Amino acid sequence: MGAYQALHHQHSQKPSSTHHGRVALAWLISAVLCLALLHLLCCSPRAAHDNVVVSSLLQYITSTYFQGTPLAQGSASSSSCDYSEGQWVRAAGHARRYNGTECNVKDSENCVRNGRPDTDYLDWRWQPAAPGCQLPGFDAAAFLGAVRGEHVAFVGDSMARNQAESLVCLLGASFPYHLVYRDPEPGTRKFWRWAFPTHNVTVSVYWAPFMVRATGRSENYSLLYNSVHLDALADRWSADAGTMDVAVVSTGHWFWNPSVYYNGSEVLGTHQLPQLNHTGIGFLSPYREAIRTSIRRLASAGRARAVVVATFSPAHFEKAWDDPETCVRKLPYTEGERDVDATHAQLRSIVREETAAAAARGGGATRVEVLDVTKLATMRPDGHPGVYMKRDPFARGVPERLQSDCLHFCLPGPVDTFNEILLQLLLAAKRE
Repeated sequence: MGAYQALHHQHSQKPSSTHHGRVALAWLISAVLCLALLHLLCCSPRAAHDNVVVSSLLQYITSTYFQGTPLAQGSASSSSCDYSEGQWVRAAGHARRYNGTECNVKDSENCVRNGRPDTDYLDWRWQPAAPGCQLPGFDAAAFLGAVRGEHVAFVGDSMARNQAESLVCLLGASFPYHLVYRDPEPGTRKFWRWAFPTHNVTVSVYWAPFMVRATGRSENYSLLYNSVHLDALADRWSADAGTMDVAVVSTGHWFWNPSVYYNGSEVLGTHQLPQLNHTGIGFLSPYREAIRTSIRRLASAGRARAVVVATFSPAHFEKAWDDPETCVRKLPYTEGERDVDATHAQLRSIVREETAAAAARGGGATRVEVLDVTKLATMRPDGHPGVYMKRDPFARGVPERLQSDCLHFCLPGPVDTFNEILLQLLLAAKRE
């Protein structure tokens, strides 16, 4: 069964007497617990501990007995929240939810293991700007329950992989899993798949940096440019598209590279290749075409599925890529300190426009959503590995030149928030 098969009939029925009884019982138990909490606040010498216990019980009661019940008038449900705007607020321990070594994250993103001395980047949560909106912490049971029996696929560039590995770690902190398949070539992570047997869920990542078929630099870094065929999707993920129940598309960074764009054998134009004597077309229109074509492929299956397209997550290189000081900030940007770059905003708008157009066209049982992470990612220059993409980079002193990763996020780190929002999108769809 797909993640997005219609539940309208179920929710259009009048609540049963059993339902009313569960709600009444929930109110009674919650009232008792609230009184107990007030007593603990005033009287218990172990209040700091007991408050946590009682609060956890309240949360359990609420989630158990109120699941699927209407919220009180005037309150905001997560399904009505806009997570695209907001600010990072301190929340001690919020992102300290798993050990990156234990869940086998990419070595270059395992910042704690690699010796990064500061860990304050793990003590922030995203607070949406919309009044009354909160972004709940990640709930592994809720996520697996929402996609039970399904295939969750991340398709795109290395940011897709970054988010996929974040999800596996977040889920794996609470549920057993195993690696089903990995690239046979050592050190590559172009196609991996994990299984979570308790819920019969698989999670895959597909390397497709342009989403469409591309050769050249994306396959061999020694080459000078890419040849990108906008009329044909990348083979591996498009061949498996019919198996995907939840498809998360994330791409953008490779479009900045020098490229020749084709339609069949016809050259449409180039980007950053004036020496080839073709019309320069930039990368915004090719990016739009790649997003549009990918959505159409994923929406054409004729069965229930979710297509979630992530907006651009920018890098934070403040100096040369091999300058040890290129991204050394220790705190998020505050509101007004850094705006979304104009080009990044254009890429963001393209995703919003194409997902909205796809939703307007309708895709039968397919639901098309946007995962808007541009603002929250822009505000987190502190969350990248930097020089700690390598283990103990200063063990032999401070070199003049040292490669830094100011694009991907440490794991655990800010990219976990992408999956918190993804979960809310899935749960909102289940409620509709």
